[in-house]
Amino acid sequence: MQKVLPYRIVADDRIPFLRGVLEPYFREVVYLPGSEISRTALKDAAVLLTRTRTRCDAALLSGTPVRLILTATIGFDHLDLAYLEKAHIFWSNAPGCNAGSVRQYVVSALLRLALRHDFSFSGKVLGVIGVGNVGTLVAAAGRALGMTVLLNDPPRAEREGNEEFVALKEIQERADFLTLHVPLTEDGPWRTRHLVDGKFLGKLRRNAFFLNTSRGEVCDNDALLAALERGKLAGAVLDVWEHEPEIHRELLRKVEIGTPHIAGYSADGKANGTAYCVRKLADFFEIGELLRWYPPILPEPNPDSAEPFDGRPDLREIFLNNGAYDVGRDDAALRDHPETFEQLRNHYPVRREGQAAPGTV
Repeated sequence: MQKVLPYRIVADDRIPFLRGVLEPYFREVVYLPGSEISRTALKDAAVLLTRTRTRCDAALLSGTPVRLILTATIGFDHLDLAYLEKAHIFWSNAPGCNAGSVRQYVVSALLRLALRHDFSFSGKVLGVIGVGNVGTLVAAAGRALGMTVLLNDPPRAEREGNEEFVALKEIQERADFLTLHVPLTEDGPWRTRHLVDGKFLGKLRRNAFFLNTSRGEVCDNDALLAALERGKLAGAVLDVWEHEPEIHRELLRKVEIGTPHIAGYSADGKANGTAYCVRKLADFFEIGELLRWYPPILPEPNPDSAEPFDGRPDLREIFLNNGAYDVGRDDAALRDHPETFEQLRNHYPVRREGQAAPGTV
């Protein structure tokens, strides 16, 4: 039997499926809201399990015994990597954990655009910027919908060659839909902060739709609002915003679909993120029983599942194969109460990804 290890763990209380899993193996596991995870709370903690809302830097960690940080998210721009390396603190994110969930969101958004503007996907061009775990699934979904898919990923192109990838200029000139799946990077050769600015948007086709489910700061929200007001784009879909949770209200009124950073919030994606953290922790502390842990039961989807595609049989089949997820409900919730952005995230209804295999619709 595994002995109880003499370490204290502090965990964000919004990491799902975690309670009760680690307690048999560690001296103490404390759950706190992300906003209450402070240096004082970490004064005798060896491990921090977090989400994106906790900034992990010297201000939080200096003088604490924390030696392991695991974030149950794909994104890791909330981690000060230079400081963590200097302080010899091991860290890991959960790459790809919610890729299927974001794919589901993008497909639902495309369906709603097709319904609203009465177009078919055949012959359309989808431009995918950032072709990691998420972008790869989104690209496969685009092909399954019958679209031509253009891929742009300069880091991958440098490593693997240009055969699969096109220049950003080609996507700007040809794409009917342009979707972002890049990390937020502040510097270096592939800086992505404000990758999408006024100059970038000015090069897109006037009938193009712009989608961002990556990070809010990748897109200059003021520039996007100006482009929409001047009719430079057909429309925009935003799940992520600059200055969350204090989002740009006027931009919310102008976008086709606006949601409170929940694209990756399926129950399946959340379970994957938690499982990744538990397994990393098990590997770090050599806890064999947890090396393959996964939540034993996932909740059933919310029964309030709208059927918005009655008039388009071609879209209805895709909708059902996409887990019967209608992004319109999330859009309406944010528009009705934009001041509750964070509450909408923290109390998000159960969404399942359905039975479709990754990359299919």
